Amino acid sequence: MEQQFNSPQRQSSIGILVTFFDTLQQWGRGLWPIMVVYAFRFNELNKVYLFLGVSVFLLIIAFVAYLKYLNFTFYLESENEEFIINEGILNKTRTIIQLDKIQQVDINQSLIQRFIGVYELNVDTAGSTKKEGKIKAISHSLALALKARLLENDKKKTDAINAEEFLQVENIEEKPFIKISFLSLLKVGVTSNYVKTLGLILAFLATVFENGKNLMSEQDFSEEHIGNYIDQSSAVRSIGLIFFLMLGLILIINLVRVVFKYFDYQITKQKGSLLLSFGLLSTKSTIVKPEKVQIVTVSRNYFQKKMNILEIKIKQATSGDKEDGKSIIEIPGCDENERMAIFKLLFHTMPEKGIVLKPNYRKLVFSIFLFMLLPVAAFFAFANYIQPVFLEYVYFLPLYLLFVGLIVCFGYRNNRLYINDNFIIKQSGAWDIDNKIIEPGKIQAITTSQLFWHKKADIGSVIIHTAGGNMVFQMGNFAMIKSYVNLWLYKIEASNNNWM
Repeated sequence: MEQQFNSPQRQSSIGILVTFFDTLQQWGRGLWPIMVVYAFRFNELNKVYLFLGVSVFLLIIAFVAYLKYLNFTFYLESENEEFIINEGILNKTRTIIQLDKIQQVDINQSLIQRFIGVYELNVDTAGSTKKEGKIKAISHSLALALKARLLENDKKKTDAINAEEFLQVENIEEKPFIKISFLSLLKVGVTSNYVKTLGLILAFLATVFENGKNLMSEQDFSEEHIGNYIDQSSAVRSIGLIFFLMLGLILIINLVRVVFKYFDYQITKQKGSLLLSFGLLSTKSTIVKPEKVQIVTVSRNYFQKKMNILEIKIKQATSGDKEDGKSIIEIPGCDENERMAIFKLLFHTMPEKGIVLKPNYRKLVFSIFLFMLLPVAAFFAFANYIQPVFLEYVYFLPLYLLFVGLIVCFGYRNNRLYINDNFIIKQSGAWDIDNKIIEPGKIQAITTSQLFWHKKADIGSVIIHTAGGNMVFQMGNFAMIKSYVNLWLYKIEASNNNWM
C-alpha cells in the first residue's frame, strides 16, 4: 500500500488508549500527594462519593485524551522539505522540522503500545535537548515508511520516489551482523554500574528509614528497646551480612536492568548506517549514521577485560551545554571482533593511539589535596569543635585514605591524551577505563587556558567542543597543546564533513 504523507493525517484510532494512559500518568504525577492522603484515609471516606469522583476523573481524562487525538496531525511538506506536527487542545502548537536537520528517527514500543499493537516514532534534531517530534500511536508499516522518508536527505531522489519504495528498501535489509548474546548481557550485568546502583539502593533505604522512623514514633516504639536488641547482636556478623546482602542486591538489580533494557540486541547494516534494535518489555529501534556521530566512547574494567567484553557509547549531535544521558546510544557486551566491525563502519578505519600527552605531576598532587587531605582536615575540625563523638570512628580513616588513594593514583595513571592525524583519543578513569574518540574534522570550537602560576612550568588545559559534548584535558604540556590546536583549527576549516 502506498503511503502518502503530503496531507495531514492522524494517528491510529486505537492509539486513543495510549493517549489516555499517557494523560493518566501525567495527571497522576501531579496529583500523587492528594492520592496518598486519600489512600491513608480510605476507611474514613464515603465509598459512593469516592467511586463517583474516580469515575468523573477518568471520564475527564478520557475526554482530554480524545481531544488530543483529534487535534494531533502530521504531514510532510514536499516543497519546503519540512515535517510538520500540529497538536494541542486550547494552546495549539505547530512544530516544523527541516528534513535536512533531522539527526535521528527512533521507533519504540512500550509495554502498553505492544498490547495495543502500535508503535511510537520520535524525531530528533540538533536543535533541542528534547525530541522535537513524537508520534505515539502508528502502525509498524507506517512508522517504517515515515522513518525512511524522514531520513532521506537527497532531494533529487525524494521528489521522484514515493514512501512505498522506501518501505521496500527498508524491508530488504541485511541480516543482523552483530547479535549481543544473553550470556554477554549477564556478563555486563555483573561487572558494571556498581556505584550507580549502590546510590539508588542507599537513597531507597534512606527513604524507607525515614518513613519507618515516623511510623515507629506513631506506634510508641522505644529507641532503648531497639538499642538493646542491636547490642545483643554481633556487630561483625551484622556488618558482614549487610555487606553480602547489599552486594547480592546490586548484582540482581544490575542483571534485571541490563536484561530488560538490552534483551535481543541486534545491529544491522542498512544503507551505510547502523540499525540498532533491542528491549524486552519496551522495544527500541534507532539508526546511527556515521557522518552524524560526534563522540564514541569505549568503556571497560578489569573484570570485563578478563571476560572479553566492552561497552560502546555513541554520542550524536545535541544542543545545549549539558549533555543528556538519555541521548547516548549504548552497545553493551561487545567483544573485540564486534568492536572492530562497528568502528570500521563508523570511521572506515580503526582508530589508533598516536602521540601521547600526559598530565603534569601537579594534577596528582592537587587531587591528593582535594580528595584526601582536605576531607581528613574537615573531619578532624568537625569532630574536635562540633561533634566530638565522631572521633570514635577515626579508625575508618585509614580505609578511606587507602580506597581514595588508589582511585586517585589509578585515575592519574590512566589520564592520557592520544593524538594522530585522524583521531583524538582521551583516556580516563580509575576502575572503568574510558577511551573517548573524536575526529578532528568534527570539532566545533577549542578552548585553551593557562593559570598564571603555570606559565613557568609550561602547563595548561584544553577543552575540545563538539556538537555531542566536550573533551577536557588538564595540566598537559602547553606548548604541545597549542601546536596541535593550530593543526586542528586548520583541519576544521578544511573539512567538508556534513555532520549536521
